[in-house]
Amino acid sequence: MFDHRKYVPFAPIALADRTWPDQTMTSAPTWCSVDLRDGNQALVNPMDVEQKTRMFDLLVRLGFKEIEVGFPSASQPDFDFVRKLITENRVPDDVTLQVLTQARKELIERSYESLQGAKRAIIHVYNSTSTVQREQVFKLPPEGIVDIAVQGAKWVHEIAMRYPNTEWVFQYSPESFTGTELDCAIEVCDAVIAQWQPELGRQVIINLPATVEMSTPNVFADQIEYFCRHLAQREQVVISLHTHNDRGCGVAAAELGIFAGADRIEGTLLGNGERTGNMDIITMAMNLYSQGIDPQLDLSNIIDIIEVVESCTDIAIAPRHPWAGELVYTAFSGSHQDAIRKSMQYHKDQQQAHWNVAYLPIDPRDIGRQYEAVVRINSQSGKGGVALVLERDYGIELPKWLHRHLSAIVQSAVEDSGMEISPSNIKDLFERYFIQVDSHWQLNNYQLSHSDHQVQAQFMIGDKVLDGQGAGALEALCSALNQRFDCVIEIGHFDQHALGEGTDAKAQACIQMGVDGSDYCAVAIAEDSTAAALQALLTAFGRSGTKALKGVA
Repeated sequence: MFDHRKYVPFAPIALADRTWPDQTMTSAPTWCSVDLRDGNQALVNPMDVEQKTRMFDLLVRLGFKEIEVGFPSASQPDFDFVRKLITENRVPDDVTLQVLTQARKELIERSYESLQGAKRAIIHVYNSTSTVQREQVFKLPPEGIVDIAVQGAKWVHEIAMRYPNTEWVFQYSPESFTGTELDCAIEVCDAVIAQWQPELGRQVIINLPATVEMSTPNVFADQIEYFCRHLAQREQVVISLHTHNDRGCGVAAAELGIFAGADRIEGTLLGNGERTGNMDIITMAMNLYSQGIDPQLDLSNIIDIIEVVESCTDIAIAPRHPWAGELVYTAFSGSHQDAIRKSMQYHKDQQQAHWNVAYLPIDPRDIGRQYEAVVRINSQSGKGGVALVLERDYGIELPKWLHRHLSAIVQSAVEDSGMEISPSNIKDLFERYFIQVDSHWQLNNYQLSHSDHQVQAQFMIGDKVLDGQGAGALEALCSALNQRFDCVIEIGHFDQHALGEGTDAKAQACIQMGVDGSDYCAVAIAEDSTAAALQALLTAFGRSGTKALKGVA
């Protein structure tokens, strides 16, 4: 039964003097990828050694300096993988391995064994602290949970002494922090920190997991600010966040958590992880990038990142995934297409130092996307988008007045099919309706002479010879057609330009003309401008289908 009354709202935090709403980010946090642990454990088919190695190499290439590589005390494949990284010297000197373990002695010992020989490593120990787990799973009072955490911290400290050649960093997570009373979470963490004595120079990370996202991001931020204010040795501790996406707000919670005082973020590439996934580091990093902040990660080849992640996880990336999706830099709406076209041209003409283009929050080229994907045509597209496709893909520039005529033809085609139309099919429609000419209306030759400010002309059209005169070649052709076919011709629009540069460049002519009150459009390309103009007029005239032409053409 779908009944909202079985749920209660998350209790807000009494923090009237919160400061995080006024904060901004000016630099990237410390990133820690948990793809190989949290991401991997969420897969239907966990990664094999080859896939794990490929993922690790990608993370290193992207610039991650802290990588959680597994849960070696709970998994022999994870143990073997950690050993492989170390024994094969696959870990750069500036990269720190992190492994997760429960607060149990034999598991902690096993974790240290997996990391033997590492230059620098993080031992990440955790135990569940939430109210629901204390009461329903462990059936312990808060003091019992504190005891588990303290004992685990002691073992972490003591066993580290057996491996003096490695620089050890200690990390503790009160699992399900968001479901733990704040004062209880602080008590547990204070007790753990006291065991590790960070004042002696030992690095300590306190990681605060939203193991299940339970509240709005602002409440999470209140939790973080409250925690940071009341932690006994805050200045000697790195505060890390590990958010999930159960409410769809994993990135927002992490960002507000940084405002609230956190220093470090754990997450995965493109959000893989338990249930709805971990916080997506790429989304958060690109959010920073779009605000002019160096994310300290190289995301310049998003296509390569997606290929590796999809191959290693066997999970396809949604086409609308923020920043990375296939359709993110694609516009179907006609008004959007027109605005993009004009804005991109303005940006180019003005040589703007900073990117500011309509509907494109970043330059797609920054992450390896191409402008070819910006505009695609379906039944929702407009005249500007169709014209842009021809210009972009084939170098065919059309005057603005012609856009609506071409768009109407393309619109009819896509409405009939109900599907997206390809650039090549748009070009085919353009040629069919505007360029192709019946042989009866093919200009084979013409001769012009000038007398008394008039042009005397003779036109060889198909198998016909027509004579006419006028102020110019076009007027002379209109006169010839009028005399032969007894029709009224009026030129509404005419545009012409060279295709390319140099003396051998061809000419393109575009015309809109009325024949007996009905409008027709055509485009022609020829070796010289006069021939192009004449052929465009003839092509449009031949499409008129007037009574006068029946049986003649």
